[in-house]
Amino acid sequence: MRPINEIIVHCSATEAGKNFKAADIKRWHVQGNGWKDIGYHFVINLDGTIEVGRPMATKGAHTTNHNENTIGICYVGGLKYGKPADTRTEAQKKSLSTLIQILKSCFPAIVKVSGHRDYANKACPCFDAGAEYQKFVK
Repeated sequence: MRPINEIIVHCSATEAGKNFKAADIKRWHVQGNGWKDIGYHFVINLDGTIEVGRPMATKGAHTTNHNENTIGICYVGGLKYGKPADTRTEAQKKSLSTLIQILKSCFPAIVKVSGHRDYANKACPCFDAGAEYQKFVK
C-alpha cells in the first residue's frame, strides 16, 4: 500500500439536489478526460451513501501535483443556481466526517485534510474543508 498522509475533499461541481453516482463521475473522467479510471477514491452521494471509486492502493487523479500520498473524496453537488455553494446534505456531512475518521484510523500518518481549492484556483469543495475536518486528524 502506498503511504497516505493527507485527505483532499472535492465536490462534483453539479447542481444541488441532482443525484449523480460514482459511475457517472467515472464516465466523465474516462470518456471526457481520457483517464483510465475515476479520479477520486470515494464519492459521497446525496443520501450519504459512500461509494468506492479508484482503489486506495492506486494513486488518485484528483489534485494536480498532490495525488501521490493523498486520498481524494468527492461529495455530489457544489453548485446552487450555477454558482459555487456548499450544498452538502446533512447525510453527506455525517458520512464525510465518518469516512475521514475511519481513514485516519486506517492510516495513522494522515495529518492533514484539505480542500481542492487549497491547491488550485477553484472554489471546490465550496467550503473550508481544512477548518471543518482537521480536528479528526490531529
